[in-house]
Amino acid sequence: MIKVKRALISVSDKTGLVEFAKGLQKLGVEIISTGGTAALLRSANLKVQEVSEYTGFPEMLDGRVKTLHPKIHAGLLALRDNPQHMKQMASHEIGLIDMVVVNLYPFEKAIQKKNISLEDAIENIDIGGPSMLRSAAKNYKNVAVICDPERYNEVLNELNNNSGILSDKVLTKLAIEVFERTCRYDAAIHEFLNNRFKADNSFSSFPKEFTFSFSKLQDLRYGENPHQAAAFYKDSTVQHGLAGLQQLQGKELSFNNILDLNAAVDIIREFDAPAAVIIKHNNPCGVAQDKSIDKAYHKAYKCDPLSAFGGIIGFNRPVDAKTAAAVIKSGFMECVIAPGFDDDAKGIFSVKKNLRLLVLDVYGEDLEPFDFKKVSGGLLLQEKDNRSLKPEELKIVSKIKPTKLQMDAMIFGWKLIKHVKSNAIVLIKGTQTLGIGCGQTSRVDSAIHAIRRAGKAAQGSVLISDAFLPKPDTVTIAAKAGIKAIIQTGGSIMDEAVIKEADKKKIAMVTTGIRHFKH
Repeated sequence: MIKVKRALISVSDKTGLVEFAKGLQKLGVEIISTGGTAALLRSANLKVQEVSEYTGFPEMLDGRVKTLHPKIHAGLLALRDNPQHMKQMASHEIGLIDMVVVNLYPFEKAIQKKNISLEDAIENIDIGGPSMLRSAAKNYKNVAVICDPERYNEVLNELNNNSGILSDKVLTKLAIEVFERTCRYDAAIHEFLNNRFKADNSFSSFPKEFTFSFSKLQDLRYGENPHQAAAFYKDSTVQHGLAGLQQLQGKELSFNNILDLNAAVDIIREFDAPAAVIIKHNNPCGVAQDKSIDKAYHKAYKCDPLSAFGGIIGFNRPVDAKTAAAVIKSGFMECVIAPGFDDDAKGIFSVKKNLRLLVLDVYGEDLEPFDFKKVSGGLLLQEKDNRSLKPEELKIVSKIKPTKLQMDAMIFGWKLIKHVKSNAIVLIKGTQTLGIGCGQTSRVDSAIHAIRRAGKAAQGSVLISDAFLPKPDTVTIAAKAGIKAIIQTGGSIMDEAVIKEADKKKIAMVTTGIRHFKH
């Protein structure tokens, strides 16, 4: 426990500060401060001593050096129950500081500005703030340290209820919060500089140390299942993404909703023309593009109405009344995400109180460079699969050449296939999915699933495979279903036999040389 007699206050975020400082002064706490913080407190008629006056040393180097002084750090680090420490403090006429109130230069916010210069970013790296926070947190048994304005009321209440004394429990909690904050802060700086300089060949594309920098947005009702606790965190270094969703109506988002919304956004942003996707359990069960958003939705829904029940719908255009009416007619859906909703659409959706309407500018985001997967005892980090297919990379390997319509369908399907769990087979006609086979342990099984879902519509369709065909069997099955063209990676030791089967069945075949596994 400590009795707070002197506090050092130096903050960037001044939310709630004046009220907190007034509370401290009522308790007889002496306040020392810096620059803008001191000016704010004086304007509120609070008695404040400038740090430069306290240390006897002026601020210098355009404010880069303010609190980096022995009188500050000795006052924070001295152990009150250590006679040698206290003797040295007395001999150098250094007073004790019992509380530090510091929040840091807004580096994370600054680097979210578009095209921020390296110089501006560096000037937003706080030096004195983290130094004081760490000094105080290291000596948490003797010094209270506050880095979050949300703690002001809690601390002030404890001080008022205990005659200016803070308990060990509160001191420990505050110190742990500081080390968590400085860890996130340094991680954000590291990530920014690593990304800025990675073009230099002396820097690896992958950092030697990978540190998370995420801040909690909210607790969720539960995780994938009701017995699993869960929460949603925001990447502290970026402004885009699902953390910036605007929810217009509906129930609170669940863990599974957020996963499926992410899948919907990843897919829908692949297409330039009006497009719609329906997601179920992180896989698409229908995707289409057309001249209007409502027509795209009708085609996407038609692919697999049974699986669409309770799904997540994504659009890359604002939703109008016609599209909203079609969604309502489809039956129960969990969420609809789009760049916007017109007033008529909102009115139509309002009858479904639990349906979540979410606004996100899917094209307003930068593609994230990395994807990671947690494994037991470690982390797998890879470049995100943002690889697009160039027309010149296509190689026609069959005797029969694909038509222009078939080639267009191949390009459409290839944009989609990388978002379907492997083994993945998708049947396409024009710019519409007819059947999707995903997540099977056999490519043949995936083809059978896709054909079964497409039914008679498989006749004359194009088959998309996310990887090479290891045997001719998939071609044989495709031919029986009336499929007329196939696009696949190629590169199997059985390529010759696979192509021979395509020629035998009069199927056009194109290879890409690019694989799109998704595990």
